Amino acid sequence: MSKIIFPEDFIWGAATSAYQIEGAAFEDGKGESIWDRFSHTPGKIKNEHNGDIACDHYHLYAEDVKLMKELGLKSYRFSISWPRIFPDGDGKLNVKGMEFYKKLVNLLLENDIIPNATLYHWDLPQKLQDKGGWTNRETADRFADFAGYVFKELGDLVPFWATLNEPAAAAFAGYAAGVHAPGLNNPEVCLAVAHNLLLAHGKAVKAYRQLGLKGKIGIVLDMWHNYPATDSEEDIKAAWINNNTINKWFSDPVFKGLYPTIPGEPGQFGMSLPEVQQGDMELISTPVDFLGLNVYSRNVVKANPDIPNGIEVVPQNGAVTDIGWEVYPQVIYDLLTLLHKEYNGIDIYITENGAAFRDTVNSEGRVEDDDRVDYLRRHFEQAHRAIEAGVNLKGYYVWSLMDNFEWAEGYTKRFGIVHVDFDTLTRTPKNSALWYSEVIRENGF
Repeated sequence: MSKIIFPEDFIWGAATSAYQIEGAAFEDGKGESIWDRFSHTPGKIKNEHNGDIACDHYHLYAEDVKLMKELGLKSYRFSISWPRIFPDGDGKLNVKGMEFYKKLVNLLLENDIIPNATLYHWDLPQKLQDKGGWTNRETADRFADFAGYVFKELGDLVPFWATLNEPAAAAFAGYAAGVHAPGLNNPEVCLAVAHNLLLAHGKAVKAYRQLGLKGKIGIVLDMWHNYPATDSEEDIKAAWINNNTINKWFSDPVFKGLYPTIPGEPGQFGMSLPEVQQGDMELISTPVDFLGLNVYSRNVVKANPDIPNGIEVVPQNGAVTDIGWEVYPQVIYDLLTLLHKEYNGIDIYITENGAAFRDTVNSEGRVEDDDRVDYLRRHFEQAHRAIEAGVNLKGYYVWSLMDNFEWAEGYTKRFGIVHVDFDTLTRTPKNSALWYSEVIRENGF
């Protein structure tokens, strides 16, 4: 097989998020987040795990940056904990919180690692949740205040910013299904939550532009491309509906200034549509520089009139990861080419892609995760195929740099290319990390 080489300026990185790795949940003035509250609520997280210590990155960040440097990472994507900066979500500033991120960013720059910061990776200050959280339109204003302060402190140092990470998960899993923080099970508020998240995005982009900063700003969305289970007209329509509503619910407002609609279909998802005020869509569609795409697998769907929204996701018989997601690398190519066409060739970064497997350290101190190496190789191939097809794919961030707190799964699912012993906090690069390091060095494989 001939060697695959990526564009010369392609950015190879790895990603994490604050609550999943930082720990120090109640240190140095940090406020309580909705995930602090949720993870301490009995029955919400597997094995009653929580993120109080996690990977202790807050204290071990220098060791982690050293590890990134050794692996040759070109960029590191991380998130900034809102309640670490503003413990109550607004008002009083916690200077020690900002000092941590300044130290992290400066150390990354000293090691020639490009910082890529996400402002919101789901850890809303609990004090704002007490006032309604994302059901309250004013939360978008508080987010804009937070974003504006962070931009002023770090905007000249950080060249890549994302406003929100996976707002769909925050809205649907957090407010409609209740399996993520804040744990509401209220589908009626879901689309209002989605709208307020998008307003927060628009306000943050506007604040960034007003400061005249020279970096790039975008949004990170998760998408599960839908394929019909059969060639029947009903199943093809079911896949089309999901791809043109759920998958575009956040991207169409950002890039087109409107919510997607399906002709002849009453409502969306069986939920109440949000109240859109004058000027909202113009604000939400303030131009951005890139789309961050989190992609792991696909959905195969069929029409089923016996369930509420009439569309059923059907399991497949192929290989799955430890979290139960089908291994289907072609979804990378299919989604990238679709988004390239749909949104006028916008620059795209794969901001998360990776796999959970049951990794263990062997007697020789190695983690031989060859299944993850195979997963990444096959997905990289599809990314390269998309570039050759004309997609403006500019970078790829593996999820995750290290094993971490995997939300409702606690510490039971390992996505990292670096193994973490959660008793000793020892970091051990897996075979996948060593292989990825070689990919970065060669800019291909």
